Amino acid sequence: MRSLRWRSCVSVLVALICAACISVNFLPQLSSVAWLPAPIHLGLDLRGGIHLTLGADLDEAVSQSLSLLGQDIRSSANDAGIRTRLLRHADGRTLEFVPLKHEGIEQLSNLLRDRFGQMAVGSVISSESGEKLLVSFRPEWEKQLRERIMDQTVRTLRGRIDAFGVAEPDIRLQGDDRIQIQLPGVTDTARALQLIGRTAQLTFHRVRHDVTPGAVMAPGTAWYPLATGPRSRAGADLSGGLVLDRSPLLSGQDIVDARPAFDERNQPCVSIQFSARGAEQFERITGELIHQQFAIVLDGVVQSAPVIQQKISGGKASITGSFTTEEAQDLAVVLRSGSLPAKVSVLEERTVGPSLGADSIRAGLMAGAVGSLGVMMVMQLCYGMAGLLANVMLVFTISLLFAGLGLFGATLTLPGIAGVVLTIGMSVDANVLIFERIREEIGRKLPMDKAIEAGFREAKSSILDSNLTTLLTAAVLYQFGTGPVRGFAVTLALGILASMFTAIFVSHLLFDVWIRRNNAARCGLVPHIAGASH
Repeated sequence: MRSLRWRSCVSVLVALICAACISVNFLPQLSSVAWLPAPIHLGLDLRGGIHLTLGADLDEAVSQSLSLLGQDIRSSANDAGIRTRLLRHADGRTLEFVPLKHEGIEQLSNLLRDRFGQMAVGSVISSESGEKLLVSFRPEWEKQLRERIMDQTVRTLRGRIDAFGVAEPDIRLQGDDRIQIQLPGVTDTARALQLIGRTAQLTFHRVRHDVTPGAVMAPGTAWYPLATGPRSRAGADLSGGLVLDRSPLLSGQDIVDARPAFDERNQPCVSIQFSARGAEQFERITGELIHQQFAIVLDGVVQSAPVIQQKISGGKASITGSFTTEEAQDLAVVLRSGSLPAKVSVLEERTVGPSLGADSIRAGLMAGAVGSLGVMMVMQLCYGMAGLLANVMLVFTISLLFAGLGLFGATLTLPGIAGVVLTIGMSVDANVLIFERIREEIGRKLPMDKAIEAGFREAKSSILDSNLTTLLTAAVLYQFGTGPVRGFAVTLALGILASMFTAIFVSHLLFDVWIRRNNAARCGLVPHIAGASH
């Protein structure tokens, strides 16, 4: 009796939790209850939205990291008393250091080996400007850097999408340099693409007034276009372009906060706050460029080019330009979530309309209804009252499946609906095994209660073995599959777990309760199983 009591308590508790999780989908007002899960999320193929495949320019990102590290090396060399000039090789993967003294080559080489183990010190070549020391990333370090860049790109995109308000986005790596994104329910396609695809690489460069723009630029310099309309603090019209040092003095990687604000002309701007390391570098750079023009470049476009009047401490700056309020808010989002370490481009774009998703839902519901009715009729005809019990367990299994989707925050997709339909057929498998085993035990002239106990005990191993192998398959599909395949794997796994619980635990409980409260000879439940075998 004690065993019956605790099994009944567990079953009732599970049923109540299941009812609470499912009720959120039919009563939206319950979604405000803190302890209840959110309603089941619909995937891209059911709700509609955007499917994107992005390609990342890893070569440019590695070259950018090399340039920034070159600034750190030059700063460390200057602190160590090694005066040197920094050049970047045309291939973008090699740095050239030109020490101002002959003995600086050996000193710089020792500094690199001691403090910058990720750098490979190359050969020394002679030129008109003096001896040059070639430095590049070690191959193993560059490989790790590329992996970190892709991981950071995925995290940054996820932060932007979360700030954009997309429910249950799917973002995953695809190969070495591609990212797949699914945004269910997105209607403003243009703004989503701008927010996601915007690199938001913020860099600070020295303006080179000693270089004249032309077909052939001086080594280490480049011409950058200027945003339409902004003006420098000196009031010069910035409608053309400027020649800047190609290597940035500082990047936006050290930004810890970005907020929309208004400048002294009451125009929208973005206020940024650097980290302690970035603030120290910003103060040093502005101290070196007093009375010189300093360009703030966003995604290759000069936003403003103020003249530095004094050293700026505190790590605060602002980006001004011809922004609207919405543009300033979006820019603050992408800067706050982090600039993309690699420039991304849209390789593939697909838009799924909500009407197609509605058709899929209707087709899935129809398939589920037809499958359920077919299974229930077969079970009722073959096993009578026992079949009725199996049909009740089928309804309970599907309810547990949908409750699990909501409880674990899973997303229901079109392949997931296929998993639900498959679960309908598989869930009665265990009942068939148990019922047929009970028939065999009754055929051996065992008493009814003993036959039921033996039927559940002997069938349990077969049920567990078959379902565990299917669970293993679902785990493999989830681990190595993409979004739709994962949706099928999740639904299949939840359905299998729910069917094992209802068939082995709840069905056994109901059999025991029925046999206890009724005489087995006249209860009408199990005798039908026995009679069907003759």
